[in-house]
Amino acid sequence: MTSPPRTLPPCTFVSWAAVYRLSRDLARAVRASGYRPDIVVAIGRGGYAPARLVCDFLHLDALTGIKVEHYSATRKQTRVVIRYPLNTDIRGLDVLVVDDVNDSGDTLAVVVDTLRGFVPHDVKTAVLHEKAVTRFPADLCARRMKKWRWLVYPWAVIEDVTSFVRALAPPPASAEEARRRLLEEHGLRVPLQNLRDALEFLDAAPTKAAS
Repeated sequence: MTSPPRTLPPCTFVSWAAVYRLSRDLARAVRASGYRPDIVVAIGRGGYAPARLVCDFLHLDALTGIKVEHYSATRKQTRVVIRYPLNTDIRGLDVLVVDDVNDSGDTLAVVVDTLRGFVPHDVKTAVLHEKAVTRFPADLCARRMKKWRWLVYPWAVIEDVTSFVRALAPPPASAEEARRRLLEEHGLRVPLQNLRDALEFLDAAPTKAAS
C-alpha cells in the first residue's frame, strides 16, 4: 500500500443513496457486534450525517458531537485540532463514535483519547469507510478500502470539487469541461449539477489549492 499522493489524488464520488446503504450496513455491524451504545458522538463535520442515520436505524435518541479539524478541503493539516469540544456528560456511558472515513487514524485516536478523559464506561468507534493505511483501526466499519482514494461525500462535494477545480491548469471554461477533465485526470465522476453549483459558489470559497 502506497502513501496518499502529493498531487491531486484519485477520487471517488459517494452519492446520498450510497451513504444511506453504508449507514445501514454500519448500523447492522453495530447490532451484530452486541454493542449497545447509550449515546452516539458524531465527529464533525463528516460524521454528522452518518451518525444521524445510524441513530435512526438503531432507534437511538442520544446524539451529540465533537468538532475536529484535520483537513481544510483536501489540504491535510499538520495536527488534529478539537475546535469545539464535547459539551455532554458521558460519565459511565457506553459511547459510539461515528465518522465518515478513517484515513490515517489520527482523528479517531485523538477523539477516543479525549473522550476517555470524560470517564465513560466504554468507547467504540464506527466509520463508513476505513482505508488500509490507517494506524488506528475503527472497531466497526461498513467498507474497507484496499486502494487509497479520496472520497467525495455529498456533504462536502462543493468544498472538495471547488478545491479540485481551482487546481486544474489551465482553468476550465465551463462545468462541462471541468467534469470531463476531473474524470480524465482523477477518475472523479461528479454529477454535472454539482459542478455547476461549485462554480456558482466559487467566489465564496477560501482561495486554497488542493494538495
